[in-house]
Amino acid sequence: MTDPRPDHHQLLLDPVELERRLAAGESTVRVFRKAREHGDAMIQSLFREGVPARTLVPERAWFIDQLLMRAWQRLFADTDCDGAVALVAVGGYGRGELHPGSDIDIMVLLEHPCEGALAESVERFLIFLWDIGLEVGHSVRTLAECVSEAEADITVATNLMEARLLAGPKGLYQRMREATGPTHVWPTRRFFEAKLAEQEARHLKYHDTAYNLEPNIKESPGGLRDIHMVGWVAKRHFGAETLQDLVHHGFLTKDEYEDLISGESFLWDIRFALHVRAGRREDRLIFDHQSELARQFGYTDLDSRLGVERLMQRYFRTVMRLSRLNEMLLQLFQEAILYADDNEPPQLINKRFQARKGFIEVTHQNVFRRYPFALLEVFLLMQQHPELKGVRASTIRLIRANRHRIDARFRKDLRARSLFMEILRQPQGITHELRRMHRYGVLGRYIPAFGDITGLMQHDLFHVYTVDSHTLFVVRNLRRFALARHADELPFCHSLMQRLPKPELLYLAGLFHDIAKGRGGDHSELGAEDAWQFCQEHGLSQHDSRLVSWLVANHLLMSMTAQRKDISDPEVINAFAERMGDRTRLDYLYLLTVADIRATNPGLWNSWKDSLLLELYAATNRALRRGLEYPMDADELVRETQQQARRRLKVKGLHHMTVKSIWQHFSADYFLRYSAEEIAWHTEAIARSSPEDLPLVLLEPRSARGGTELFLYARDRENLFALTVQALDQLNLDIQDARIITTENGHTLDSYLVLEDNGEPVQEPWRKEEIIHVLRDSLHRPEPAPPARRPVPRQLRHFAVDTEINFSQDSANQRTVMELLTCDRPGLLARVGYAFARCHIRLQNAKIATIGARAEDVFFITDDRNRPITDPARFDEIRSTIRNLLEEDQDLVERATGL
Repeated sequence: MTDPRPDHHQLLLDPVELERRLAAGESTVRVFRKAREHGDAMIQSLFREGVPARTLVPERAWFIDQLLMRAWQRLFADTDCDGAVALVAVGGYGRGELHPGSDIDIMVLLEHPCEGALAESVERFLIFLWDIGLEVGHSVRTLAECVSEAEADITVATNLMEARLLAGPKGLYQRMREATGPTHVWPTRRFFEAKLAEQEARHLKYHDTAYNLEPNIKESPGGLRDIHMVGWVAKRHFGAETLQDLVHHGFLTKDEYEDLISGESFLWDIRFALHVRAGRREDRLIFDHQSELARQFGYTDLDSRLGVERLMQRYFRTVMRLSRLNEMLLQLFQEAILYADDNEPPQLINKRFQARKGFIEVTHQNVFRRYPFALLEVFLLMQQHPELKGVRASTIRLIRANRHRIDARFRKDLRARSLFMEILRQPQGITHELRRMHRYGVLGRYIPAFGDITGLMQHDLFHVYTVDSHTLFVVRNLRRFALARHADELPFCHSLMQRLPKPELLYLAGLFHDIAKGRGGDHSELGAEDAWQFCQEHGLSQHDSRLVSWLVANHLLMSMTAQRKDISDPEVINAFAERMGDRTRLDYLYLLTVADIRATNPGLWNSWKDSLLLELYAATNRALRRGLEYPMDADELVRETQQQARRRLKVKGLHHMTVKSIWQHFSADYFLRYSAEEIAWHTEAIARSSPEDLPLVLLEPRSARGGTELFLYARDRENLFALTVQALDQLNLDIQDARIITTENGHTLDSYLVLEDNGEPVQEPWRKEEIIHVLRDSLHRPEPAPPARRPVPRQLRHFAVDTEINFSQDSANQRTVMELLTCDRPGLLARVGYAFARCHIRLQNAKIATIGARAEDVFFITDDRNRPITDPARFDEIRSTIRNLLEEDQDLVERATGL
């Protein structure tokens, strides 16, 4: 390795002082440990003073070299090795790269099996390294073992390929390098194919995106491992010792090399800082570290952007550039290694493009200069020729070099506009080619607003991808709805998609729905303006442009209505139907909503949300069929539901007078909030029970509403809600929805939709019995116990959400609406229930919504005499009680985070 800047050597290690102390008789372990501690502390101090990791990473490798070589000389001085043992650095240490917490991988290389005095010396050496505080990863291998293990495991072969001799005979080391080289094990072709498969598997582990909000800067796509991949293949095939050698081989341009090194240097700074902050190896850029690193690197908060968001945008844009370079270079290697002997002549596609070895390429170097629109045409041709495996690396390089031609004049070119719309109208390859356009930097050039959101993160737990990555996931989800091979995922979405007159309008809405994020203001309204302008410029009709713009402006409307309003209320449905206007808009918006939720967070979509949106869609569709001028009356809906429920109960053998005697105590609200199927289930259970059976607890593992439905029939009492949610919290069940109905004869009909903490409905029979048993026991208690404190999940500790409690009146239903916005936490509803019990509040209904770290819950409440609450003093009492209970949690959060 090349020596780093020598002016730091004396700062890290003073060899004269080290030898003086050893000569004075000080403990060897103590002297070396102190030297190691001093050197590591000095390296970290230099980093804090602004010395870049690009300098310090090789300097730390040099420093560890000095310690190991001196230790080796002392401990093997009296051992008769006869040139049969060598100390070799391997892996990243072999490359001369050591971050503060990096593995120090070494190999003791032997001519013959390790025995006798030699074995004792090796063991003594390794123990010594641990004693002085070096955490080494070691192997002891003979030359023959190196060959056999390299043949069996490509990881071993890769580590040995990066080996560097530290001490011992050079001849033994050279024989090992030769014996494990490509002429003996893992020839270049096999090596490349295996490493490529390894990278694909690694990328898949991270969902094939570098844009997870807590990325692994080493293993994620576009991370340091992708740079290592390029280096490994270059070393195996070309014998290149450095990435710069690829410039001499013509595989990298000088600009590309500088881009690669610039990106690596930034990632090294991040990784170095992570190791220093964590005090150990840490390659995950988790929320615990992001804000502190942003401050350390000088990213301050601005009016519209947090400093941490600016740091992370730079990170994501860096890994995108590195990912593009990785793809292009591996494509070049593929052509040079796998297709070197393929001399088949190219097949002409048109006068600008041809296919060679299964890859599309330009017919001449000046294609993009003479025909700039070909920068979009290449992606359309990829869709129209599914037999093509990709774009040839030389053409990728030309695309990168000509992206500047996508300017205002280009965007006004009718040919370019027609090509872009044609890409969206193709029967296949839309997602693949939009993603390819994004990787090559074309999409952000053609739609500048999309370029602005590239790498843009939102520092919360709701959006787990950057805005650009999320947007392309939305388009992917919409495409999957259209494809027969994915019809079984969401059959209803597939059937809706088949009847859309123009699916490309939906794809455009998906592309633009979040395009105004990060600007400040209402991103839905700003994005709708962008969408309108784009559609008009691309020749869409006024009608189609209005539809796309309307979808972008209203893309949150359906999910917010379903999750925050009482969709069993006919007035809510009628108002929503008026916003829709017709079934076409309803169909488009429903599909966009489902695709958006499923692309926001892999854990966000569940059976309850599926059922909830479908319920809203069905009720709205029914209102639209009836006609907006004839809104559905509540009494009519009650009669219709009762008729359906009676038919079901008749089949089950219940006499109509029995049903009537039960229903006479039920309010109309009950028949509005429950389906005929649920009413029949409840009524049958009540009819077959006796007063001694109360409280009656029923459980339907997979209800029609999604999730597991719990139904409670009990004598009405003040603390029932508090006791129930406390028991569900104890059972680690997540409450998705709550419906509370009080009968005229002093009973309560309560139902809770719950999911296990993994987002799945209750499945095991033993779990069902456990839930029923715990609930019955809890409901027999006289009053709820003070809520227990629960550990706060790591990720929630880093997102401060101010608690807001607002009240309004639902006059039509004679109840008060309480909105609670606060930081989500385990046991939140148990605390709210306990507060309601202390304030003598009755819950009538609840809408539970969690958005990342933020809980946005809506409670429909009355006083203990079932009257709306209107006294401001009572509002203050409720606010104070809830805040006091939640502040106890906040104290716990602050202690956990050290705030």
